[in-house]
Amino acid sequence: MSATTAAPAGADSGTPARRPGVVLAVILVTQLMVILDATVVNIAMPHIREALHFSPSSLSWVQNAYALAFGGLLLLGARAGDLLGRRRVFVTGVSIFTLASLLGGLAPNAELLLAARVLQGIGGAIAAPAALTLLMLTYREGPERMKALGYYSLISSGGGSVGLVLGGMLTEWASWRWGLFINVPIGAALIFAARRVLTETEPETGRFDLAGALTSTLGITSLVFGFIRVAEKGWSSPEVLVAFAVGVVLLVSFVLIERRVSHPIVPLRLFRSPVRSASYLTMLLVVGTMFGMFFFMTQYLQGVLALSPLAAGLAFLPMTGLLFTASRIVPKLVARIDSGKLLLTGSTLVTLGTLWLTRLGSHATYLHDVVGPMLLFGAGAGMIFIPLVGRAIAGVAPEDSGAASGMLNVVQQVGGALGLGILVTIFGTASRNSTSRIPREVLVDGVHAAFIGSLVYAAVSLAMIVVTVRPWNWFRPAPQPVEVVAAD
Repeated sequence: MSATTAAPAGADSGTPARRPGVVLAVILVTQLMVILDATVVNIAMPHIREALHFSPSSLSWVQNAYALAFGGLLLLGARAGDLLGRRRVFVTGVSIFTLASLLGGLAPNAELLLAARVLQGIGGAIAAPAALTLLMLTYREGPERMKALGYYSLISSGGGSVGLVLGGMLTEWASWRWGLFINVPIGAALIFAARRVLTETEPETGRFDLAGALTSTLGITSLVFGFIRVAEKGWSSPEVLVAFAVGVVLLVSFVLIERRVSHPIVPLRLFRSPVRSASYLTMLLVVGTMFGMFFFMTQYLQGVLALSPLAAGLAFLPMTGLLFTASRIVPKLVARIDSGKLLLTGSTLVTLGTLWLTRLGSHATYLHDVVGPMLLFGAGAGMIFIPLVGRAIAGVAPEDSGAASGMLNVVQQVGGALGLGILVTIFGTASRNSTSRIPREVLVDGVHAAFIGSLVYAAVSLAMIVVTVRPWNWFRPAPQPVEVVAAD
């Protein structure tokens, strides 16, 4: 899911493409491919675990390797488009993504699959920002640009749903590997079309903040690695302690680097606004809740309810359908209803839905116990994202608009990976301490604990929203104007 379609810095400069309709098709297919890959392997997780012998905890790296590489290098990818030319960068990113998909589909073991997922994330981080900027260059300000952005948003919000169903179809009818192979012909067609219809932009002058990108990405990765290893090794393991120490050192180094470089990848002045900082943190928590919900619900549907991969993909449609519908309706509601009320209502629904999920057991049924919380979760999350984006980019200086909107995408990916890493720790600890020896019951115990962890995320994000929007002020009478009587 894309956090925002705000124009990147420099989007209104450059040469528009000659065939805007074809350019739009290339950009939309690219966005769909990148979004699909975040979810298409999700449904295949149980099959990937069995085929490549992942442990229950390490399986989360199939998701996190992509998310961390994509989120951590997204702003660097956007900067590369500015400095090297966006068509060149776009083609490079799609090429890396396509090659990585082929390697992932052929991977004979877990290590090579994870390496391919990292490469996919790198390719996506390079291609996605360039694609959005090329769209902004192709369509100038006005109705045509808004229409094009509407299509882009449609793909961004609906692509995850398509990925779940497509992943289920490919896994059940062919193999989980086809969730990766399918990108190869699509990517090859995109490279061919991009070279023919996209116009190169004039490179800008400036510098890469490579040190900032690497220290932030590796720092977060080290923390996630530490949390996941806790699930198997425990908190006192030297491996875990070293991972946490390295993560902290790298993230402190990242902050120091960003304070000194002339072209920081993340301008620290973005965090001077308490409302914007709270919005970023809330987005991180909400997406962490969603990543956990998708990951562990997939395990539950197939491992406990014994659904096939296709049925499991279709089982998510009540939630993703509401998310998609909300993305169409909420922009119209924002103009009429205070965004704080939408945020509060949405966060409350997500919290209630997550609370309901903690009641899932070994004897639950899909219609009675799963559909309800999914509907609450989908409706609530759909109300949150757009108002939260609006608050995060409100009042941003023009020169920081690209960084501010890009940060939202970074927070989504990094927040999801970090959140899932913590939930995997909870899941692994509960599974180890389960009193049952029946695999199905052990899975239920682990998923139950993970959903309790998700509930904590949801509750904290709700508290953040309450503190930020201050609903108690809605009931205070508006101050009456003071009548000034002129002296005689």
